[in-house]
Amino acid sequence: MASDDSGLSVATNNGASSSLSTTRATHPAQAALSRVERVGAAAVPGVLATLMELTSDAVLTLDANGTILTANAQAALLTELSQDELAGANVADILFDPSRPHDAAGLIPLLPADGSLAEISCRLASGGATMVAARCDRASAPGETYVLVMRPVDRMLAAEREHDRLLDELSLANRRLSGTLRIILDTIDANDFETLFRDVLEQMTDTLDAHGALLFIAEASGYRLSATTSLIDAARAPQFMAYGEGLETLVTRAGHALRLRLLPPSERSLRAGALTTRDLLDEESGARCRIPARQVPPFASLICVPVWFGGHVIAIIEVGWAEARPSRRDDARLLDSVSQYLSIEFAAAISSMRAERAQRLDDLAQRLHDIVENDPRPPEGDLTPLTDALCKELDVTLVPLICKSFNDTCVADLPGLGEVTILAGIDELVSARADAGIAVVPIERSRALVEALEVSGCDDTGVLLDLGELGGERRSFLVLRDAGAEPIDSDELDFLRRVAIDVRQAAEAGERRIKDTRISQALQSGMRNELQHIEGITAHGLYSSATEAALVGGDFYDLIRLPNRRACVILGDVSGKGVEAASVSAAVKTALGAYAWEGQPPARMIRLLNNFLLGFSRLETFATMFVGIVDLQRATLTYCSAGHPPAIFLRAEPREMFTLDEQSGVVGAFRAMSYHDGHVRLRVGDRLLLYTDGVTEARDPHGAFFGEQGLRDAVMEEAGGSDEGLLDRLLARIDSFTRRSLDDDVAMVTLRFDELG
Repeated sequence: MASDDSGLSVATNNGASSSLSTTRATHPAQAALSRVERVGAAAVPGVLATLMELTSDAVLTLDANGTILTANAQAALLTELSQDELAGANVADILFDPSRPHDAAGLIPLLPADGSLAEISCRLASGGATMVAARCDRASAPGETYVLVMRPVDRMLAAEREHDRLLDELSLANRRLSGTLRIILDTIDANDFETLFRDVLEQMTDTLDAHGALLFIAEASGYRLSATTSLIDAARAPQFMAYGEGLETLVTRAGHALRLRLLPPSERSLRAGALTTRDLLDEESGARCRIPARQVPPFASLICVPVWFGGHVIAIIEVGWAEARPSRRDDARLLDSVSQYLSIEFAAAISSMRAERAQRLDDLAQRLHDIVENDPRPPEGDLTPLTDALCKELDVTLVPLICKSFNDTCVADLPGLGEVTILAGIDELVSARADAGIAVVPIERSRALVEALEVSGCDDTGVLLDLGELGGERRSFLVLRDAGAEPIDSDELDFLRRVAIDVRQAAEAGERRIKDTRISQALQSGMRNELQHIEGITAHGLYSSATEAALVGGDFYDLIRLPNRRACVILGDVSGKGVEAASVSAAVKTALGAYAWEGQPPARMIRLLNNFLLGFSRLETFATMFVGIVDLQRATLTYCSAGHPPAIFLRAEPREMFTLDEQSGVVGAFRAMSYHDGHVRLRVGDRLLLYTDGVTEARDPHGAFFGEQGLRDAVMEEAGGSDEGLLDRLLARIDSFTRRSLDDDVAMVTLRFDELG
């Protein structure tokens, strides 16, 4: 740096210096005005800030009372006080002339305010003082503002200070370079994007000796907080920045990193109550900018950096300091360079995160669909499992909307605010309804709803979700999200529609199931009537419905008295559940009764029934059954078992148990099916046990089947007791095995032959 004994030097960008003359230059008003016009009035604060940063001399700006308004880094280095400590101090507490007493009547009694050179003492924070050469002059601007420039008289001291400054600059530059290299190396081939974002922020914070950093990712309607450094309280950070307002607009318009400082609120703002806006100072231009209070970062000073990709800002990074301090222009340039490198990595990460989020919503929608589809109860009652999962994934609150049809209003009990009445009916609030009978409408589309929420003090955003009438009751909800968070986007709206449609359809299916169950129960009540009394036969029948979770099945049985001491016993199971199975069972029972009175043998009866079923049902329905003709006079049983579990026969004398193994195919499946009769000789006291597959296919909690062997073992153990309670004892054993949880209906019939010949 070049200078002579009569002047102070100002460093230029190329390292040269220009000498400031000791003779005060005249500043005619017209000449000063023309210079400002050429530079541009709006640029003057920025020019001054840049000049104070570039010069190697210490520079202070003062008001008429000598209060220091601003100080550059060289002034802090000279006085050994920080720039924050200098700001607000009085210059007379720093500069003094031991040979002159302080005169309070003068503007700055120690220095002439005419630009002339003077030597004066400067107090050092570490103790002692040093002589400086100083000049002070009044600025050509409204009000009384002064600029004071000084440098140490001791050239050697000045050279040492400059040497120390250059070493500090070199050390700082090395640290910045090292930090940049770490950021680049850490992001190469990164797969865990959440870790990538967090590590980049931590490296930026460490490189710039900052307090912390925030990352906002561009979404459909604004920027959502995506990552923070570990020392930042995420709850204090703004969660969302909408497009077109506040900080995101400033940095997008600038196109590069901004060095900003949060200004304290004015007394007028504080007196007004809650702060709705805050002011930021652009350190580059000196301009003030205003942002919504909810977007205020958790920093006193910060550098805000846009990340550009494909002509759009895809992310915004904020690196900040807890205390107010001037930031470095080189640091802003460094962050701009790093953001250019990171743009490709960030674009890939953001695209992947959006795809993962869409897949997560799709998976959740499918899980909720499975829940409502597999729940046999209509979901118009308890929706808690659905709402809990939905609220957790979307980070929302569901508020039931009570519809008052008598006065065409709605009432919502808002958390923390109490009940709010909406002066509109639900149909008025719902502007459009989907074909499936549901509606998902953003709140802002309903003026009545927006006004009601504003009056209650609720500024949340969200949607109105209407499921229509379920179980005789209108089911509607407000899906609310905090105002400072990201609004519900299009992907989330589609997700809500999918879930609403599933719930609606499941409820309708549940209502149909209830109606079908009632019909089928009515049909089956006629099929499970008391068995006819036939002299010479003791008969018992039992029917047990499956648990509440299952539908009514197609089990049926009957005992028909025929002429000449003959009887027909029937037990069968029609495939399917509900009304279809019950109606087919009723038809089968009626047809078999008619065939029996015609005197047809069992195999012939089932062959006729097979043809009947193939033309009876519109659905693919088939049946398994046991049909037996008992001839008490001849002491014979002629039977046909069509795809049915083998009947169990208990011989009285000698005591033995065996199964009737003559088997034929199922009924109603194929037209060319062959059926065969089996024959058994009867003795007094013999017993016949018929059952449906609900017995053998009953399962314990671990999935093991009761099985045919389990049934035979149970029969052997229970057959010694009274014949009248045999079926009840068998059912008790099945209930114990399944923990009273049957998957299918159970039907059993026993016949004991008492009088033969």
